[in-house]
Amino acid sequence: MTDAAASKPDLGRFGSFGRGVTPQQAKEIEALGYGAVWVGGSPPAELAWVEPILAATSTLQVATGIVNIWTAPANEVAESFHRIDQAYPNRFVLGIGVGHREVISEYRKPYDALVDYLDALDEYGVPAHRRVVAALGPRVLGLSAQRSAGAHPYLTTPEHTAQARELIGPSAFLAPEHKVVLTTPDKAGADEARAVGRKALDIYFNLANYRNNWKRSGFGDDEVVRPGSDRLVDAVVAYGTPEAIAARLNEHLEAGADHVPVQVLTKDENLVSALAELAGPLGLNRS
Repeated sequence: MTDAAASKPDLGRFGSFGRGVTPQQAKEIEALGYGAVWVGGSPPAELAWVEPILAATSTLQVATGIVNIWTAPANEVAESFHRIDQAYPNRFVLGIGVGHREVISEYRKPYDALVDYLDALDEYGVPAHRRVVAALGPRVLGLSAQRSAGAHPYLTTPEHTAQARELIGPSAFLAPEHKVVLTTPDKAGADEARAVGRKALDIYFNLANYRNNWKRSGFGDDEVVRPGSDRLVDAVVAYGTPEAIAARLNEHLEAGADHVPVQVLTKDENLVSALAELAGPLGLNRS
C-alpha cells in the first residue's frame, strides 16, 4: 500500500453527486452537513468552475467524478489542480477515469492508458493522496489503491463495496456513488422510483464495463440489458422515505466505504431541498 492510500482524504460520511452545482447551492449543501460535492460527467481539463464553489464555502470539498483521461490532457489537468490547491489547500480531490470504449474513437487498452496518465500526473506533481480513480473491477481497484488515495466506484451496491474494501485494504479511500429517489413507501412510489431510475440508467445498459460489473455482482445477462430488471434497479437506486434511503446508504458505510456521494435523481432546482430531507436521517450536523 502506498503513502497515498495511508493519508486518505476526509470528505465526511456523505456528499452530493451531480452534473454540477452553483456556488449558492454548494453553500447550502455545506450548511446541511454534507462534506463534499462531486461533479459528474467529463469536465474539461480547465477546472475553473471549481474555484467559485470553494470561494462560496469554507469547509466543503469538491471532487470530480470523473475527469476523462481521453479528453483532458494530464498537463492541463495538473495545471488546474495546482492552481486550485494553492488557493484552497486540501479542499479539491481530482477524480479520474478511463471513460467508455463505446464513446471513444481512439481507445487503446484502458488499464495501460490509465497507468500512463497516472505516471504523467506524478511527473506534473499532482499528489497521489489528492486523487482517486473510478474503479469497478479488481484490477483497476487494485491500481487505485496503489497509485492514488483510492477508488470511486459508480453504480454499485453495498455488496460490491464490501468486496472492494477487502481487495484494496483498510487504508485506501473508498467512495461509492449511489442514486436515490425520494418517494412514497407504497407500490405507486416504487413504480415511480423505478421509472425514474431506469431513465437514469438507460445509457449504462450500452456500456460493457457496467454490464460486466453487474454480472460479477450476481445479476443475470437478461437483467443487465435495457430496461433492466426490477432487482437491478432496486439494487443501485435507493428509494422511498428519507429514512429508508438513509438505511440503504448506510449499508455502504457498514460495508467499508469511507464516504458516499449521493446522487439525488431530481430536478436541479429541487436538489438542495431533497438533500435537506435526507440530512436528518443521515445523521448530518447542520450549521
